[in-house]
Amino acid sequence: MAAVRLPDGRELAVESGEKARDVAQKIGPRLARDAVVAKLNGELIDLDASIDGGGDFEVVTKDSPDGLYVLRHSTAHAMAQAILELYPGSKLAIGPPVENGFYYDIDVAGRITDADLPRIEERMREIATRDLPIEREEVSKAEAEALYEDNPYKLEIICDLEDGDISVYRQGEFFDLCVGPHVPSTGRLGAFKLQNVAGAYWRGDENNPMLTRIYGTAWPTEKELKAYLRRLEEAKARDHRKLGKDLKLFTFSPDIGAGIPIFLPKGETLRHLMESYVREVQTRYG
Repeated sequence: MAAVRLPDGRELAVESGEKARDVAQKIGPRLARDAVVAKLNGELIDLDASIDGGGDFEVVTKDSPDGLYVLRHSTAHAMAQAILELYPGSKLAIGPPVENGFYYDIDVAGRITDADLPRIEERMREIATRDLPIEREEVSKAEAEALYEDNPYKLEIICDLEDGDISVYRQGEFFDLCVGPHVPSTGRLGAFKLQNVAGAYWRGDENNPMLTRIYGTAWPTEKELKAYLRRLEEAKARDHRKLGKDLKLFTFSPDIGAGIPIFLPKGETLRHLMESYVREVQTRYG
């Protein structure tokens, strides 16, 4: 029998084969209900991971930084599953969580534009209602290659991996090569919204194929999602490029350069006033 040390210094005895979710239940039913993953000796683990050997243990909820990171990663998987269901024959590349959200690079069988995002979102919500268990499976390198025999992007990733300890996460018929961890089921996803479609070269190399990159954001609750989207809209309204055009200070011309501002009369006047002020201050205190 081993023991785990909790953040408050307490110790709990754990028996061989006990999982992280079992320890969370011992700490408290409410905490177990809110848990999305756990942390053992500083490493994030799935709730189904065994706690053999014990160590420093912490339950992670989705409103914590670590929990939010995992939530967004799992939402990226739900988006990938939705795209494979809606666009059969598409090939997944990589889909990490990023600040405030996630993205996935995909070789899409067909074409996806921003106008298609609501349809993909709707399928993601349907996947969430299925409450599919998200399960980790350890496979050999040969097994991983067999799973992705028709996906050159995943095969390239697998080529760089050592044999053993290669993990695949499954939810229903969907699976993805991934180190994890993930939330326990698709029913534990929070609130999400797909934001825009872009292009990205595979592994950032312009000599490689151009993939479709889909960006999204995910939050624990609908309230937090709406607050974030509201902040984005407010930031857009304050964007200097928009304000400059609205106030007729400057404009842009693709013939000169997309990022080069062309001052209009009002903008030129303002520029001269600012330069005069700077020269005055420098003369006064220089």
